[in-house]
Amino acid sequence: MSRNIILVDPLPRTLDLIMEPSVRARLEALGEVIVSEDRQMPAEEVERYLPDTVLIFGQTDMPRERLDRAPRLKAIINVESNFLPNVDYQACVERGIWVITPASAFASPVAEASLAMALDLARGITAADREFRHGTERYGLEGNSETFRFAGAPVGIIGFGDLGRELRELIRPFRNTVRVFDPWLPKEIVERLDCLPSTLDELLRESQVVFVFASVTSENEGFLGKKEFALMKPGAAFLLMSRAAVVDFSAMLEAAASGHIRVATDVFPEEPVKADDPVRSTPGILLSAHRTGGTRDAFYALGSMAVADAELIMKGLPPRLCRRADPATASMMRSKPVSVS
Repeated sequence: MSRNIILVDPLPRTLDLIMEPSVRARLEALGEVIVSEDRQMPAEEVERYLPDTVLIFGQTDMPRERLDRAPRLKAIINVESNFLPNVDYQACVERGIWVITPASAFASPVAEASLAMALDLARGITAADREFRHGTERYGLEGNSETFRFAGAPVGIIGFGDLGRELRELIRPFRNTVRVFDPWLPKEIVERLDCLPSTLDELLRESQVVFVFASVTSENEGFLGKKEFALMKPGAAFLLMSRAAVVDFSAMLEAAASGHIRVATDVFPEEPVKADDPVRSTPGILLSAHRTGGTRDAFYALGSMAVADAELIMKGLPPRLCRRADPATASMMRSKPVSVS
């Protein structure tokens, strides 16, 4: 009798990080779980189990030749949350193998933190606290000489996937005009959410607050650079909340240090950031250590969404909670695995 093997190869995640005991029990009820979470699952181990593997949780390399040796595979569930160019996505579509990710689990906490950081940049909350502690505080109107109201300020969103759309819903009470730049979406989707489809240049020129949620692809690495920062309004806020590689990081630091714009970032080209990295001493930047999405409830949601859809798939039903990889776009992704924290 065939075994139902479930390969769990989740680095940089661990099962304890993403699954409560009750959710792990549901996973184990689906088949024989083979786990490798202290290291990437060795190739020889993957190969040994492929003939009986029905589910893969993780970022295991699955080119066409490996898929050929996994005739019973029903789904690859990417619990790191970014599709990597290590899977033959077209072959998976041809064979009816679901390739999905529960990435939307992070949308709400990232949007919440993005709004908080935008309010900080707009109203100078952290800056005022530092002045007070150094005895240089300014009271009343003088203390607001370099601030602006977030309410009603023109907002731009670059990248309108799960994170961008969640942020859009969160800021509705602030009555902002919202422009969106996302070359992968038709204007009808943008307009349906009460936003204005925009070119990148228009968005940068017109927005007082710019949120960046774009994924990294083979076409957009470093596409926000010196020219783009120069287009922004003096004193505008720029928040890098998704992938650092979409930005020319040195140009962003220069724009902040010059006082032309104020910046917040939760992501960096290398993590952890080195002790002597210039980002630590550059003025005009609000820093966060890649933590905006990493809440306890978000990680547990990641696991519960993944297992819930795995249960459906094992019943011959389509997944309902996770996002499916599109071969036309997934092969263009250039994201690196993120940290566990």
